[in-house]
Amino acid sequence: MIGQQKQILIADDEPNLRRVLGAQLSRDGHEVHLVEDGRQALECLRDNHIDLLITDLKMPGIDGMEVLRRALEMEPGLPVVMITAHGTVDTAVEALKTGAFDYITKPFDQEELRTIVRKALKTRDLSARDATRMDAAQHSRFGIIGQSPAIFEVYSLIERVADSPTTVLVTGESGTGKELVARALHESSARRARPFIKVNCAAIPRELIESEFFGHERGAFTGAVASKPGRFELASGGTLFLDEIGSIPLETQVKLLRALQEGEFERVGGVRTLKVDVRLVAATNTDLKRQIEEGSFRDDLYYRLNVVTVRLPPLRERVGDIPLLVDHFISKFNARLGKHIEGLSPDALGALGSYAWPGNVRELENVMERAALFADDATISLEHLPGEIMAQAGQLSDRSAAAPDVGLKEQVRAAVSQLERQLILRALEQMGGNVTHTARLLKLSRKGLQLKMKELGLRDLPLRSPAGGDSGE
Repeated sequence: MIGQQKQILIADDEPNLRRVLGAQLSRDGHEVHLVEDGRQALECLRDNHIDLLITDLKMPGIDGMEVLRRALEMEPGLPVVMITAHGTVDTAVEALKTGAFDYITKPFDQEELRTIVRKALKTRDLSARDATRMDAAQHSRFGIIGQSPAIFEVYSLIERVADSPTTVLVTGESGTGKELVARALHESSARRARPFIKVNCAAIPRELIESEFFGHERGAFTGAVASKPGRFELASGGTLFLDEIGSIPLETQVKLLRALQEGEFERVGGVRTLKVDVRLVAATNTDLKRQIEEGSFRDDLYYRLNVVTVRLPPLRERVGDIPLLVDHFISKFNARLGKHIEGLSPDALGALGSYAWPGNVRELENVMERAALFADDATISLEHLPGEIMAQAGQLSDRSAAAPDVGLKEQVRAAVSQLERQLILRALEQMGGNVTHTARLLKLSRKGLQLKMKELGLRDLPLRSPAGGDSGE
């Protein structure tokens, strides 16, 4: 992912701890907001776009658990990390079941904090978090919007298998809404009152993934200052959703297979066998059969996962659903941005229908947010769409013939935007997605490049890193 400065909110009533945390995260390149109680934390959440909330459990007035609940009501996809003392670990586990991303125990190791923060921010970047906030609209079921035959097939499969213990594999490209299907399977089952625990396997460092799944005992490795349950334990009685399952290393796949087949495992560094009752839903945007051929995925695990497959179609295969999605996003961004947009011009809607949508529904939402932001009246026009959409639709080259009232300045502005986007993308890929290095290459300030990336809709695009590593900063 493209590296960006993230907004982190820290709520703690201990001034020294606030200062230490704030200084450490600021050194790591984040913008940090420091507040001393729950009331201030909720006010900050209302007034700012926050990427990660770190809050103490014990605070005067509104405590950390109440901050967690209200924060997730305000921003369902927000990762929340709880700070707890040794004596309140049980409460922290309850916080995880309520929806917290993770917790750290005082006194904590700085590297442990960095790992949790990186994991939380990467999960937020990678997940289809925005799709989970879709309202149950007229043309939606299970929070999924659409009336195309491919989507009706998804609805049918969810209804048929939701209330069974069967393992489900959800396949589809990035941005199609795989987490929506997993949540629908959970909410439509008898397990709906028990935990729904989500793990993005691609966001977890290779050396920590076994601990993440199965937990660890105190002293099992450097930084393990206390025993900690894994996601399998937390999901017992409910549903465990493993996203990007193709990224799990081979050595962990063996233990995962045993946990699925026998419902038992041991924590890292532990000797006691634990038994759990978990319904597993896995998701992937890769070809697992090809990974089996390449030797990076076990065939026995694949067959255990692939009992029932739900395939989510890419947006280009259900173009007829685009008007429904557009109406939904217009309503959403009217409320968020204080706009009064009524719809799209015919040529703008036609351009959306002609575009290939490599980023699927998530990309469409990003495009609609940008268009709503720049639209000055009640109609989103072609000029409000990114240049690559106009170009693919064949609109940019013959725009003067199709719309003779559009002047030279407007045509030049659109062409320049498209060229800027191509040059920035090329530079970002050359620098492995590192924004600071890219800004230096383009002779721009880091802030200037970030603003230009936001304007051109480049904030959430995955990039190819020349070294094959993480493109974030």
